[in-house]
Formats: sequence, structure tokens, C-alpha cells
Amino acid sequence: MKVTKRKQTWSNLDAKKVYSLTDAIETLRGFCSSKFDESLEVAVRLGIDVAKADQNIRGMLSLPNGTGKKVRVAVFTINNQEDAKKAGADVIGGEELIDKVAGGYMDFDRVIATPDMMPKMSKVARVLGPKGLMPNPKLGTVTTNVAEAVANAKAGQIEYRAEKMGIVHAGVGKMSFATDKLVENVNALIDQLKKVKPASSKGQYILGCSVATTQGPGLKVDVK
Repeated sequence: MKVTKRKQTWSNLDAKKVYSLTDAIETLRGFCSSKFDESLEVAVRLGIDVAKADQNIRGMLSLPNGTGKKVRVAVFTINNQEDAKKAGADVIGGEELIDKVAGGYMDFDRVIATPDMMPKMSKVARVLGPKGLMPNPKLGTVTTNVAEAVANAKAGQIEYRAEKMGIVHAGVGKMSFATDKLVENVNALIDQLKKVKPASSKGQYILGCSVATTQGPGLKVDVK
């Protein structure tokens, strides 16, 4: 099997080395594709048991420098459509939009709904839920203040969620960002995870962290 030059370069990396966040990002730049602007992905392993309800970490975070991604926002509302439009929502509608989504329409990245629409949203829960798009009051995506919710989504707000083995994955920016901007975004995520540490979580909380680009290798980083 032919081994690409890129993979040969990866093999020269020390898998056990722990980098500073700045050094890791700078090292990853050497593996970035010249064909598109790759994202910086972060994986944080937490000392929690996600099977316990009080340790199921999930929330929203506005990154200081955004994500660099264009986010298409859909707002399900009847009485707040003008507010959604002024805020820059890409898709706006009421029950007719629900029917459209039930029929397979999914041209959006974030979903916001007003409380009065939630009983009707059950029709598309099986469509939106598996994709992590179902509106949730705890995430601020079920709200009467749709203008603020749309603005947050457009400004680079991300969702963080502890998955299996207590690992939180998140995209925190584009590699075209200056290194210090990416560092700020990663640190904002780490700080947020520390703030939401469950009281019932004992022992070491942040067990490890790594960063990688969309197509690049993963590097261990010290975020303590």
C-alpha cells in the first residue's frame, strides 16, 4: 500500500508528547490542506459519568472570536416572525415550516423556536433530535427573544455536550484565524467546562485534552 508523504510526516510525530496549546496549533498548521480552510477541533475528556443525570454536561457558549462558519438559522414561530427576520434568520415559518421539515427539508444548521410552537414541534422531533437540532429551553433555543437567539447563533455560539466516556468535542474556529484567537477560543471552552463541573464529580475533572484539524493528526495539549 502506498504511504502518502503526509502520512509519513504524521509518523514522525511523538504520540506521547504533550504540547502547549500555542505549540500544538502552530504544529498543526504544517498539516493543513491548501484546498480549504480546515477547522480546529478540540476533544476534552472529563472525569464524569454521563450515565448519571447530574453529570450530563450540556450547554451553549459564545466563543470570543466566533467559529468562522456561516450558520443558517431556522426559526419556528408565528408571532415573532418579524423579529426573526430583522435579526437575520435564514428560514422562518410556523406550522407550514414544520410540515416542510417533516417532508425532508433540512437546509439549516441551528433551530430556534418560540414556546408556543413546541407542542407542534413533536411532529419533527424524530428528524431534528438525532441531529442535535431539537430546540431546548436549557440551551436557549426555546425562547420568546428570538432576535437575541438568532444573533448569538450567527455570532459563533457553539453547543458543548459530554458524549460517551465523558468526552466533549467542539469546533472552535478556522485555521485561518490567528493563533492567539484560536487559543482564546479553546481557553473559553475549557473555562466554561470548569464552571459547569458537577458537584458530584469527584477526583480529577479534566483528564486530558487534544486538538486536531479537520484532516490532520491529533495532538495532546496541556490545559491545566
